[in-house]
Amino acid sequence: MATDTAVTRDLESQEGVRRRDWIHIAALSTAGVGAASVLIPLISQMAPSADVLAASTTEVDVSAIQPGQAIKAVFRKQPLFVRRLTAKEIEEANAVDVSSLRDPQTLAERTKPGHEDLLVTMGVCTHLGCVPLGAAEGENKGEFGGYFCPCHGSHYDTAARIRKGPAPKNLMVPDYTFTSDTVIRVG
Repeated sequence: MATDTAVTRDLESQEGVRRRDWIHIAALSTAGVGAASVLIPLISQMAPSADVLAASTTEVDVSAIQPGQAIKAVFRKQPLFVRRLTAKEIEEANAVDVSSLRDPQTLAERTKPGHEDLLVTMGVCTHLGCVPLGAAEGENKGEFGGYFCPCHGSHYDTAARIRKGPAPKNLMVPDYTFTSDTVIRVG
């Protein structure tokens, strides 16, 4: 009889542990669901809105740009210059001694392989943020045939590299990819 009582106590204690474990699991599950229901809306409200996502990339059709021409577009509320270089402009840009430049970069470093005739830069002077001239027909292109910043007199060559004036750096080349032979996606 004593053995039967010991066995019964053993079963009761095991069953009590099982009940306790189930209560812990239920409580933790409820707390987890509650935490998720609070955290998911909190985290999702930090995601960028649709208008911000729409402005994060810009697609530009470059098929209509003739050699020697440039167009202006807008990327993240800033001007974007896309220029199709002529063979002569490419030759002149490659002939420049890179070590003589303030911000040394070759034309190949500023363009994509297979599209060396297409230069994509931000249209913001690196001195104080003015918009350089030279992207539109008839604008002053400066002493080096590229871009000229009228605010403080910075001159850029056809590869948009700083050649004269107070600007410390070349015009910035944004991240871009060719989605086809005629369309680029900036950003």
